[in-house]
Amino acid sequence: MNGKLYIVGTPIGNLSDFSPRGLQTLESVDFIAAEDTRVTAKLLNHFGIKKPLISYYEHNRIERGEIIVEKILGGESCAAVTDAGMPCISDPGMELVRLCRERGITVESVPGPTAFATALAVSGMENGRFTFEGFLSVNKQSRREHLDELKNESRTMIFYEAPHKLKATLKDMLNAFGDREIAVVKELTKIHETVMRTTLCGACEYFENENPRGEYVLILEGIKKDKKEQPVTPEQAVKIAKELVKSGMSVNEAAKTAASETGIKKSLIYKELV
Repeated sequence: MNGKLYIVGTPIGNLSDFSPRGLQTLESVDFIAAEDTRVTAKLLNHFGIKKPLISYYEHNRIERGEIIVEKILGGESCAAVTDAGMPCISDPGMELVRLCRERGITVESVPGPTAFATALAVSGMENGRFTFEGFLSVNKQSRREHLDELKNESRTMIFYEAPHKLKATLKDMLNAFGDREIAVVKELTKIHETVMRTTLCGACEYFENENPRGEYVLILEGIKKDKKEQPVTPEQAVKIAKELVKSGMSVNEAAKTAASETGIKKSLIYKELV
């Protein structure tokens, strides 16, 4: 008889958020597939749970996926967990779920905290309709192409971002979208949980003198229908160009880029910059 794969959501910060069912599942399965076995080992130790761990992450998912599936087909039950939050969303766990479904293995969810939904709830941003975009590419060109595809997105957009990439991402967003409202949310459910409501320009300026720490969720305003008909002011165009200069772009290139994005004459922007 086949075993079963359980998708178990774990706390995103506060360990008190772990559900009784989640704990019961980890205690009952035969083994646990973890994104980082060291992180999961700490979680298990905290709750006094002893279970065999097998690592399953982006770079070993093909080989380990087959091993996990064979063990389940052999009658063992497995719990899949990520470092924090609900697994199999914006992580390689979705490949494991697909593989199990293809092999006829039952997959059962054990819901837990989810960072993007929690961040959206506390941000105060429009949340009737939204799109989850996950992590942007580390590759600069791919990241900018992704953002370019979202220029006319009217729904609120949600992104995950690591601290070492945050500054570059905010500047690329400003370049792609112009100045829009944003909520920068970090360290959800932890002692230093912070929700900063500002604009893209304001966020870029803030992090010029602030070193990003912790994991971030970015909640970005979608384009407003009336804004499609309202031209950007010269002042706004100059502000965008100044941020581009701060990011390392030459004055000439910044003026050219800002002109392309806003429709304001390059010569006017250049004049204000110099």
